[in-house]
Amino acid sequence: MKEVAPHDRPREKLERLGASALGDNELVALVLGSGSRTQDVLELSNVVLGRCGGLHGLTRLGAADLRRIPGVGSARAAQVLAAVELGRRTLVRTHADRPRLNTPRHMASYLLPQYGSMPVEQFGIVLLDTKHRLLHIKLVSTGSLDSTVAHPREVFREAIAGRAAAIVLFHNHPSGDPRPSADDVALTARLSDAGQVVGIDVLDHLVLADQRYYSFMEAGQLPRGEA
Repeated sequence: MKEVAPHDRPREKLERLGASALGDNELVALVLGSGSRTQDVLELSNVVLGRCGGLHGLTRLGAADLRRIPGVGSARAAQVLAAVELGRRTLVRTHADRPRLNTPRHMASYLLPQYGSMPVEQFGIVLLDTKHRLLHIKLVSTGSLDSTVAHPREVFREAIAGRAAAIVLFHNHPSGDPRPSADDVALTARLSDAGQVVGIDVLDHLVLADQRYYSFMEAGQLPRGEA
């Protein structure tokens, strides 16, 4: 980074002005730590951001994706993933807070930071008590880039073990489009029917995609209009 004045280098700039004064590439440069044989660290950070389509795209990259970028390698890929996960966790309140998640918007704002940008599809359930306060979040299955499978047996085994009075289903779409597929609609109906049998209400099914969501309840697509 010989061409950058010493006081404008990311580390020195952070010390003088604070982290909020740094550009996205400068923050990534600090995470990477150093450049490669052919690029300084700022140039490498620009390549990383360009490869994923901007800062938010980092949340969708896995270790293999990062390692494929020349100059990154395993160690730097791990540093980037760790930084992204730290940022994600700061947006998620601890389960001990027991928030009352009684609307789709409240539920989505709780789930999106942690699950909305996952690079593979994950299916989970939110366990709620009788007042719709959070008991626990449980991932039931993890799939490939565009599919996962959830069986009523696994879903309600977790709900019963967690003493849930009601549950909200959720899964993410790595494509970034929250609109439900025909399979999503069929799965929602199947799990809602199973919930009636075991006496645990399925209040909603949220499809998460980056910063957007789709609520079956808001769309009037739940087989029974709970909540």
